[in-house]
Amino acid sequence: MIDVLVVGAGPTGLMLAAELRLHGVATVVVEKDTEPTGHSRAQGLHVRSTEVMDQRGLLDRFLARGQQFRVGGFFAGLGPAWPEGMDTAHSYVLAIPQAETERLLAEHATGLGAEFRRGCALTGLEQDADGVTAELADGTRLRARYLVGCDGGRSTVRKLLGTPFPGEPSRVDTLLGDVALTATPEELAAVTAEVRKEHLRYGAMPLGEARYRVIVPDEGPSEDRAAPPTLDHLRARLRAVGGTDFGAHDPRWISRFGDATRQAERYRTGRVLLAGDAAHVHPPTGGQGLNLGVQDAFNLGWKLAAEVNGWAPDGLLDSYHAERHPVGAAVLDNTRAQTELMNPGPGQRALRRLVAELMEFDEVNRHLIEKITAISVRYDLGGGHPLTGRRLRDVQLGRGRLYELTHAGRGLLLDRSGRLSAGSWADRVDHVVDTGPELDELDVPATLLRPDGHVAWVGDDQEGLAAALKRWFGEPAGG
Repeated sequence: MIDVLVVGAGPTGLMLAAELRLHGVATVVVEKDTEPTGHSRAQGLHVRSTEVMDQRGLLDRFLARGQQFRVGGFFAGLGPAWPEGMDTAHSYVLAIPQAETERLLAEHATGLGAEFRRGCALTGLEQDADGVTAELADGTRLRARYLVGCDGGRSTVRKLLGTPFPGEPSRVDTLLGDVALTATPEELAAVTAEVRKEHLRYGAMPLGEARYRVIVPDEGPSEDRAAPPTLDHLRARLRAVGGTDFGAHDPRWISRFGDATRQAERYRTGRVLLAGDAAHVHPPTGGQGLNLGVQDAFNLGWKLAAEVNGWAPDGLLDSYHAERHPVGAAVLDNTRAQTELMNPGPGQRALRRLVAELMEFDEVNRHLIEKITAISVRYDLGGGHPLTGRRLRDVQLGRGRLYELTHAGRGLLLDRSGRLSAGSWADRVDHVVDTGPELDELDVPATLLRPDGHVAWVGDDQEGLAAALKRWFGEPAGG
């Protein structure tokens, strides 16, 4: 029997497979496409996702293939500049195509021993008290202890489960394509500046090699969302909205997105779970979709591994829904708000002017960008300390950086006092006695970090620590 069957080899499924293999969980990934598409809907990693890559020792690979930006405009195209004073050691957006992110994550997961089966579409599933039976299009049946649907917004897993997916359908569609253009950069800039006075979902972003990512509003929601738009349709919409098609030709990829906003009522049904777009869909405003899915996987991976490996305390796996569903709901809300701000019309323009005025205040600008970049996420873990439930930024220790100690995906007791002990949880939790000026600034005697880097406990007494260890890491060895 397979430990975990992951359906879907996008960024969410790849991140989850790697996290499971980090803990020795036998993992098989099935993907309906025979080869990676090479297309890149998403174009970058936000701060929290960059931190995630750093926590697993992957960041250098991503930095080598991406480009760092610190610019304004990530919230509905507003914001005077990238905010100062963000609570992170990685205060930038890393521009990197989704195809490259998938390639790097696939290499990582493969290197850890994940098995991939491409050209395998899921057609059915049944679960019982012991596991899940998955049926593939070729008639193959696979048996797994758990199954996770990471198979996108039209998720087959979610539909087979019958999980309600409430929300709003698309009201407007936007076309986008990776094409070559004959227009000069000066013409592109002049036309775009004029059109964007009314239509903010419009523009042409250079991709290199004389190619551009073109975006333009469509006439309305498509009746057949499975049918990709054509080059002729894209050019017609460019002319209708901006008066020119910029000589668009040689398309590598053309697609559309809508403003549909939906969220699964539950992320877990027995032994089947949902993550990424299978659990939530929303407009791509703010570039949050890929990042939200990767962070879902980062939250789920260690918890599901603990369940498979037999040490998970009661309720640990259910905490995935409890923690990530509110985060997903908050992203849906901020994309709804951004969509309203970006729609044409006198009321929306007035609202944009007001929000733009407010974002001139540094605290407002930082607050909204911390929402987009997910570093403001705080899980409700109880406890009165303001750090509890938050992820801890990478801080400099006496022996190096904090994130260098998290590559193995274990818990971490960071102890400034030297008086505490991980005791019989040492097989799951590393104990590090260290100090450093940045750690001293936090002004806490000790912190217990979960494998996802979120603070589970702050204190200085062994009894309180033991309770936190038991809550998050189960019974002590030999207990």
